[in-house]
Amino acid sequence: VQLQASGGGLVQPGGSLRLSCAASGLTFSSYAMGWFRQAPGKEREFVAAITWSGGSSYYADSVKGRFTISRDNAKNTVYLQMNSLKPEDTAVYYCAARWKYVTTTDSYTYWGQGTLVTVSS
Repeated sequence: VQLQASGGGLVQPGGSLRLSCAASGLTFSSYAMGWFRQAPGKEREFVAAITWSGGSSYYADSVKGRFTISRDNAKNTVYLQMNSLKPEDTAVYYCAARWKYVTTTDSYTYWGQGTLVTVSS
């Protein structure tokens, strides 16, 4: 199983980025997907998650209203659209996969390698 995250980079405060996570080696449509992040010197934290069907999504309070998680099961890809970015959103962002049941905890089976998002002027 491979989860390949991409789309990170340097963006100014108030800007937007869209992260992608391409999955292979698993039946993607059977897996709930999550995004997590880890800022320097801090523990990894939950950002957003989506059910296998895409019918329901969940967000950390810190990103609610600014970030949107979505998925395309035909492309085996999950996305994280990040708007109104703040310096405190700076972190390495990881995608993760869990068979069938979504969770906001970090009990996911498969993890990607991470992509760095830096929000700075």
